[in-house]
Formats: sequence, C-alpha cells, structure tokens
Amino acid sequence: MSFSFQILTYGCKVNQYESQAIREYWQSLGAKEALEKGEVPDLILLAGCAVTAQAVADARQMVRKILREMPQTKVIVTGCSASAEPKDFCFENVLALVRQTAKWNLLHYHPFELPQELMEKNTEYPDFAIKDFARSRPVLKIQDGCSHFCSYCIIPYMRGKARSRSLKESLAELRHLFEAGFREIMISGINLRQYYTDNLNFWGFLRSVEKEFGSEWKGRARLRISSLEPAQLNDEGLETLEQCSLLCPHLHLSLQSGSATVLQRMGRDHYTPEYMAEQINKIRSFWQTFGLGADFLMGFPGETEQEVDETLALVDALPFTYAHVFPYSVRKGTKAEKIPNQLEKHVKQEHAQKVRARIEKKKQQFLQTMLQKEHMHLSLDMGTNEGWNEFYVACHLENAPKTHELLAVKPHHMENNMLFVEQI
Repeated sequence: MSFSFQILTYGCKVNQYESQAIREYWQSLGAKEALEKGEVPDLILLAGCAVTAQAVADARQMVRKILREMPQTKVIVTGCSASAEPKDFCFENVLALVRQTAKWNLLHYHPFELPQELMEKNTEYPDFAIKDFARSRPVLKIQDGCSHFCSYCIIPYMRGKARSRSLKESLAELRHLFEAGFREIMISGINLRQYYTDNLNFWGFLRSVEKEFGSEWKGRARLRISSLEPAQLNDEGLETLEQCSLLCPHLHLSLQSGSATVLQRMGRDHYTPEYMAEQINKIRSFWQTFGLGADFLMGFPGETEQEVDETLALVDALPFTYAHVFPYSVRKGTKAEKIPNQLEKHVKQEHAQKVRARIEKKKQQFLQTMLQKEHMHLSLDMGTNEGWNEFYVACHLENAPKTHELLAVKPHHMENNMLFVEQI
C-alpha cells in the first residue's frame, strides 16, 4: 500500500533524528514524501515536544489546522507531546497517538496497519538509526532518556530512564554519514551527562571518535555537541575538548540559572555557578575564541530579584554569545508544580526579558569580534546562501556553491545579526 507523507518535527535535535529514521523506513515501504508546495499528503506525522506547556499547545493547534485545511489527510501524533497530554489530540482523522516510549514501533509497522496496543521501551535503547538526513547538518543520537528528574522537568516521565547506544553502532553511523558527504554532524542526546556504555562516559566516547576519525577527517569535517550539563565541564572534560581536533569551538550549556539557591530548588545542585564559571574561563587557554550558548529558565517558583541579579552577574562574567531564555511554565506531575510562591506570568516574563537583554549585549560584542577574524569555515544550508561558521554564527555567502564541504571564508560586514562573508 503506497502513500504520500509529510513529517512535521518540533523540539529537540533528538526529535529530528528520530523523524529521519521514520522517514527512511516509510521510504523503504515505497512511500513518497510530499515536498511540493500545495501538495496534499495521505498522511502527516507530527512529532511534538513537551518541554513547555506552550510546546504542547502549539502541537495541538497544528493538528487542528491540518484537520481543518486537509480533512482527507490522516494524522499520526507522536513524541513527548503525545505522552504529556494525550487527550489533547483525540480528534477525528487522528489515525494514531503514539507515545514517545512507543515511537520505535513506527520503524516496524506500516503506518496504516499499526496495532492498537503498542509495546513501549522505557529501559532499553530504542532502535532508531539513520543513513541520510533531511538537513545539511545531520544529528547523531547516542543517548536517550534521563534519570535525574529535575523538579521542573517533564522529559524523564516522557522518555524513560537514561540509556545509551553502543559505541560500535554510533561509530559506524558516524562513518557512514561522513562517507555520504556530510561535513558537520551534531552529537546529541537527551542528557549526555548520563551517557555510559562500553565502560565509557561521554568524554570517553569523544576520545574514541577522535581516535577513529581524527587523523582522517581533521580539516575536512567537524563535529558539534548539541548540549552539555555544566557538571560535565570537569577537568576530564576540558582535557578532552582540547584534544578533539574535530570539535567546533562551541558549547551549549543546560545552565538554567546563575543563582545557587534557584538551582537547589530546581534539583540541580550537582554544580554551582562559581565552579562552572571557573571551568569555562579555563577553556580560553585552548580556545581563544569560542561560541558559548546556554539555556536559562527564569521565573522559577520563589525567584527573587536578588536571585535574578545573581543570574545577570553570571551572564556579565562569562563570554556568552547567545542564549535560549524561557519563562518557567508549570508541568503537571513535576515536583515544581507544588513549590510555593509561584510567580505571576508577567513577573516570569520580566525576569526572562532582563536576561535576554543582557545576553543581547554580549551577542553584539561577540559579533564584532567575528569581523576581526581573518578566516573561518562555513557549513552551508544546502540550496541557500546561508549557513553557520564553527563558532555558531549565522553567515551569508553570495553566489554560494551547492556543496556540503566546509568552505574557507573571511568576514566582510555585519547586517541584521548576519555575518556576510566571502570565499577565500
């Protein structure tokens, strides 16, 4: 039974990876992806996110829009949003609601022949794998789930406990992606701090990657880490970052707050802002210039102006180049739901805006340093004139060639936060 399909993916890089695995399986069944504008597919897969209440609401609104505008199209809803609020997606023409821990079944059944009862995997690694990617920079997923249970976070309930992919499978897939022509690959997981397999933690994984691919691919391809827990920036981590020649000089930290007392209420007292700042400053010894991003969750229950100021002080002290700043939203079933002194919406937004404004100043300062660089390397979004340099700065290249190869470029000027470059 042939069919046409579209896949709409929201949320994290891991979601993108899993959608690609499903795409490849459906194509192996003879299905055709509907890519033309105005084309109405037989089936739409919506892979949603639940990290915030708004993410679930956005997924619900999208399903309603699809069913209204394409009433003959069937919909499968999956991902964390399907696990968090399943009743929100009980519409006619929703063919199936597949919880995140049951998503792996989509790799084994024809989508129009899914059994009503799907087996869930909460404790073993789900068998997602890819050979290609729909975007220019593939994701390599090596870890799933989380066993930490931060007080605000719903994801451990949606994805199950932490588990890791075997080193052999990860290295084989990475080699395949390099040989398929991809030149920037993002290493990703739900919580890379909890990666552990084959007697290796995440830093051991990176050293294995360097041993396997460093001499062969140095200068020709590069790797980027999706997100790190600040506690991972121990001395072993810094030594590994310095040794890995394939890594982009760029880190993104799941920081959440610069206040030690807020971190305690969040259940994240496994690191302190002071320790993290000390370790980040050590990075300058081997990466003179590097991109540094972070996630901040502002307006957490009981957050005071003093605690906001502590976060702002940390932002000022460290070389952040961008950040994702979210106002806290209550997630049902989490410990934070019952913490007293829940803040009003406008207060949470004010706290978030203060951090955004301070980060924006840091970002503009960093962009000016980019103009002083004599050269950098650009990874293009295929079919466009735009892409990203190794420091995770958006770049524009006129008359860009159609290639996955890393291009040596030099900066020309800055316009609307976009670095305009020319090939050298």
